[in-house]
Amino acid sequence: MDPSWLERPVPRLAPALLGGTVTVRSGEGTVTVRLTEVEAYDGAEDPGSHAFRGRTARNASMFGAAGHLYVYRHLGLHHCVNLVTGRPGEAAAVLLRAGEVVAGRALARERRRRTGVCRTDVDLARGPARLAVALGLDLEDDGAAVLDPAGRVSLLRAQDPPSSVQGPRVGVSGPGGDARLYPWRFWVDAEPSVSAYRPGAPRRPRTAH
Repeated sequence: MDPSWLERPVPRLAPALLGGTVTVRSGEGTVTVRLTEVEAYDGAEDPGSHAFRGRTARNASMFGAAGHLYVYRHLGLHHCVNLVTGRPGEAAAVLLRAGEVVAGRALARERRRRTGVCRTDVDLARGPARLAVALGLDLEDDGAAVLDPAGRVSLLRAQDPPSSVQGPRVGVSGPGGDARLYPWRFWVDAEPSVSAYRPGAPRRPRTAH
């Protein structure tokens, strides 16, 4: 894939990733997920983005070239995987929220069972933490390139992306959770692997001290 395809405004790019596939190859085997739900984050222009207040050691990969991964640990428990987009220095990224495992299902199921309960195959990559586990991605993959079809991690876009629905992002509080300004969650309509929506928790008011 030509990286220039990713260098466009992230709210426009994100829905075009739906129907595309992410493949991860490892010593355990290969797993491929078809993307069914994503969220756009637009760096310094987006109060919901990790990069809103600038570059840190944690979010440094977001400021790199398009076509690499930004992987972070959420609440110290789970990994979440993002595709870096835009031009270097812009810090735009798309969170890979959910997908359908289309190859390597037995391996994905075993990985999920190691980390908790997995009741059905629909749940294998239903949500960003589950998707990361199913694919076998963690902090060691932060910054990994994804545009080489033969690489450890590879992304292939859909030639004919499915129609999508959009709405507020999951679990984002404050201004970044405003559905009128940032309806930047995109998903395949009526797709069972899409995760459940939940709003962000209200922020507690600061007390004087």
